[in-house]
Amino acid sequence: MTETMRGNGAAQVSAAHVMASAVVFAVPVLKLAWTLGSGDAARDALLAMGPANWVDVVIGMFFAEPVLAVVLAAVLCYIGYAYRAAHGGAARHQGRALAETAARAAIVPGALGVVVGAFNGLWWGVAAGVLGYLLRLGVVAEYRTGARSTATGRRTGKPAVAFGARAVEAVRVAALLLSLVVLPALSVVAALDGRSWTSVLVCDVDTGGGPQRARLVELDRQAAGVVGWDVPAREVVSGTNCAVDPDDVLRDPWWRR
Repeated sequence: MTETMRGNGAAQVSAAHVMASAVVFAVPVLKLAWTLGSGDAARDALLAMGPANWVDVVIGMFFAEPVLAVVLAAVLCYIGYAYRAAHGGAARHQGRALAETAARAAIVPGALGVVVGAFNGLWWGVAAGVLGYLLRLGVVAEYRTGARSTATGRRTGKPAVAFGARAVEAVRVAALLLSLVVLPALSVVAALDGRSWTSVLVCDVDTGGGPQRARLVELDRQAAGVVGWDVPAREVVSGTNCAVDPDDVLRDPWWRR
């Protein structure tokens, strides 16, 4: 593929790609800092968790919020498919039957739908899979209707006059709005809602003055107990004899302060 195609073919999804990456990597840090009360607390928690457990924050945050999980899954489906199509995928599949292309486009949305459904329930999984699939079909339709060139990946400027062309344009706009507006907005709201991203436990903690019951945010599992963030004491401690606290609210949401 030429440099022109690489530079311009994925121009309309590059911003969405950057936004999704920023959300996945930056928003969990915001979640830690706000929920635990400060940047120093977030740093201590990250050091205690270790790199291997960093993904727990991402999983806990994005898949504990059903709407956020559905939007993230749909955006990932759209970005990956549109980027590959603009980088030659559409040209390679030009001679393929529409039914085969549509079937192949369903694989990733189906997989992400299973993941979202496992965390949040069947119908949330169905919603994630269907929405992601519709966005992918919109990309297929752009190339099939001539709205986007299979040779360069660029939009051709062909006016959307017929109903089908207008529907394709509406799907494209919806995908960009989900990627650039809805996903970051939902992510920030989830980061600042004051709820824990993981289990909240009540454990025996001994910091030198004898064991006491304390409320901990679980950071890591150990054979004898857990490493957790002591909410009242605001420090990383080891806890044993833990019981789950059903209340996962650690701090008031940002909008109530």
